Amino acid sequence: MNKRETLLNLTRSTTPPDYVPAAFFMHFGQACHQGQAAVDKHLEFFRATDMDFVKIQYEQVLPPLPAVRRPEDWAHAPLYTAEFFDAPVRVAEGLVKAAKNEALVIMTLYSPFMWAMHAGGGAVLTEHLKRDPEAVTKGLRIMTENVLRLVRGCKRVGVDGFYATTQGGEAHRFAGTDIFQTYVKPTDLAVWDEIRSCRFNILHICDYEGGYADLTPFLDYPGHVVNCGLTLGDRTLTPKEVSEMFARPFMGGMQRNGVIATGSAEQIRHAVKGAMAEAPDRLVLAAQCTVPGNTPWDNIRTAIDAAHEGRN
Repeated sequence: MNKRETLLNLTRSTTPPDYVPAAFFMHFGQACHQGQAAVDKHLEFFRATDMDFVKIQYEQVLPPLPAVRRPEDWAHAPLYTAEFFDAPVRVAEGLVKAAKNEALVIMTLYSPFMWAMHAGGGAVLTEHLKRDPEAVTKGLRIMTENVLRLVRGCKRVGVDGFYATTQGGEAHRFAGTDIFQTYVKPTDLAVWDEIRSCRFNILHICDYEGGYADLTPFLDYPGHVVNCGLTLGDRTLTPKEVSEMFARPFMGGMQRNGVIATGSAEQIRHAVKGAMAEAPDRLVLAAQCTVPGNTPWDNIRTAIDAAHEGRN
């Protein structure tokens, strides 16, 4: 099977593939955020590392919101036109044309909550949701429509699916309240309603802003594969436990700031074999989030080669 068939078969069959697919992601320099330079850099990284799908980094900078001083101010968040997303959609189109015959092409998708954080500030958003969630949710609805316009553009040019990220449910953010369940999660699920027809979607439970005490709020999220960290409160889960919890293949097993970023080839290979030993049969070896931008590409290739060699 080629790379496309291997990943698709991972979601269709309980029989493990002939090798363990793997993928790691990083942000590239600003000169490679748009246009042909972005297409070329993604392709160079994909081929140099031999990863098993093309994951498009979303690098569009959102204009900051006007001063958001009150929860009511979120209602004035801008609704962007479809043309606003031309730059990332053109990158997606270029990568679909260049690589779709080799591998699945997946677009990174930040959640409406994350869009609001990027545009208005995470601390402000969290505090305003605690103070008056009904007012803030008007802005979250606008952000949801913005995300959907990006999704529709990417679907139109032929991406195979999305690496759909969720934040807002971290342990430190809204503990002891129903804010995530009542006001944030519905915006995530509105996006999932639009992308669930795609052939390969990854549910990414992002711990970049902090860890989680409970993963049960995400069990009913769609997604062919789940990608998350393995620390849950004071527990450390195994990849197999997460896969069983979500009843789907697991993507992860490596720490983004661990040996993949700074270790020797021997250390990386040892870590990969250890991760695979604790993993379910259906695994995509990866980090729990984007690796640092200065991670040597040779380190990533070493990890992916070790995964492709198998579990023995």
